Amino acid sequence: MATLRELKGRIGSVGSSEKITGAMKMISSAKMHKAEGALGRLLPYRNQIQTVIGHLLSADAQFTSPLLEAREVKRVALVVLGSDDGLCGAFNMQVFKRLLEYIRVAKEKYGTSLEITVIPIGKKMVKAVAKLADSGISLEQCNLNTRSSSVEVRDFTDDLKGRFVNKEFDRVDILYTHFCSVSRQTVEVNSLLPVSMDNLLAHSGASKPDANKPCLFEPDAQSIFRSVLPLFILSVMQEIVTENVASEQAARVMAMQSANDNAKTLLEELQLEYNKLRQQSITTELLDIIGGQSNKD
Repeated sequence: MATLRELKGRIGSVGSSEKITGAMKMISSAKMHKAEGALGRLLPYRNQIQTVIGHLLSADAQFTSPLLEAREVKRVALVVLGSDDGLCGAFNMQVFKRLLEYIRVAKEKYGTSLEITVIPIGKKMVKAVAKLADSGISLEQCNLNTRSSSVEVRDFTDDLKGRFVNKEFDRVDILYTHFCSVSRQTVEVNSLLPVSMDNLLAHSGASKPDANKPCLFEPDAQSIFRSVLPLFILSVMQEIVTENVASEQAARVMAMQSANDNAKTLLEELQLEYNKLRQQSITTELLDIIGGQSNKD
């Protein structure tokens, strides 16, 4: 049975843990709101690009680009976004499980000879995918992490585009965690390359052009399209990276909230046990005093 001193020590330790998890929750919440703000700032840029593409696709013209080229899939690059830090619950585990499912489905769809190159982002994800080294999956390191700047994201995206155009990869997919709300995030796969015309139409709203507002293109629609398409791909990548950061912090907020709640429950139980033991000790001392006084009488 624990002594009063031991219980008091446990209460102090649990109380300190409660304060720490509470502080970490506040920090993660602030970082999550910062990421949400970044997503909000990306939206006007993305909308403007989609508006331009919508006007282009509404024109009576045929568009071509190496980034649109759909070919037989023999080599796939899969960028997997995780976290650099821990204490975010099952955030990375859910991504890793989805990665295993992606590999299985891709092998069934494109054949067992499919070459898959996994590019992990985030220290925790790098460590997790290392388990795939002996399963025939190629692993590739990159300089990008969850704290990378927009310039680094742009350089990484340009590298993926160049390798796709050079036919080093026939397809580039992104596996990440989509931010829905603080309490809900979903693991999704987004196809980055080749760019689908159907996807462009869906995002641009070009299926409903405004006939009352004809557009003039200078120098020509094809040249503008080839200039805007890489910007569209970059905006998609920036949005995905930012969403993943927001999802990571949201997962950490929920994990810290759960830890804080558990600490409070444990603290209440220990405090109750401490009070019971203390009351029992006081009662025993009183009985000893009364017993001693009776013996004197």
